Amino acid sequence: METYLEFASVYDEFMEDVPYDKWYKFIKESMVKYKVNPEIICDLGCGTGKICEYFAKDKIESIGIDNSFEMLVIAKEEALKQELNILYLNQDITEFELYGTVNVICSTCDSLNYITSEEELLQIFKLVNNYLDPGGLFIFDLNTIFKYKTILADETFVNQTDQAAYIWQNFYDEEEEINEFAVTFFIQEEDGRYKKAEEFHYQKAYPIGRVKEMLKEAGLKCMGVFDDYTDKPYTKETLRVTFIAQEIQKSK
Repeated sequence: METYLEFASVYDEFMEDVPYDKWYKFIKESMVKYKVNPEIICDLGCGTGKICEYFAKDKIESIGIDNSFEMLVIAKEEALKQELNILYLNQDITEFELYGTVNVICSTCDSLNYITSEEELLQIFKLVNNYLDPGGLFIFDLNTIFKYKTILADETFVNQTDQAAYIWQNFYDEEEEINEFAVTFFIQEEDGRYKKAEEFHYQKAYPIGRVKEMLKEAGLKCMGVFDDYTDKPYTKETLRVTFIAQEIQKSK
């Protein structure tokens, strides 16, 4: 099922408090720590391209991949406006393809939680290993089981701006470890009237130990798991974990 259709048009408006600068700072510091001087990077689930823009402004060749055509349209328009050279690809990240290898692959803003089967997540890890240069870094985050169970489960959130509003209802299935987001949007059109739209999003909660096992199976070495893009180790109350993995061998 496609997501981020109507949401794409108001995504940045509602996500203006997302700490992209903090995330990018962590990624840059990790590259320095592991002595990776990237010439080219890839962002999986790039959305409207904010992380790609940071890299491009630092003169690093950037590739953004997302399965939402609507999000990529916005990303491309912004790149043109800022005169940034970024390649955006409309692909499913479970079977993404690149023209060659890259130095760094990242995935932020819980994009990988949208992968709702272990088989598909493992396939992504194997593709990451395939397209990373030797010693290259894979940096990604995941929402935690703790967050789904204690913060999101069965909660409703409401937000409003001058041009739009949403009602965001959450339903967490503990047995399947799947969180359903039912989102109702009211988006103001040019004539002043509001258009109503609904979208359903699904995310899976993954145990951290299992993610480490899958990274190893894919030929990637987990270098650390941290609390939300900080240098602090994750705890049982961490809401977003950040993984750093490194390419050590090609999966067979």
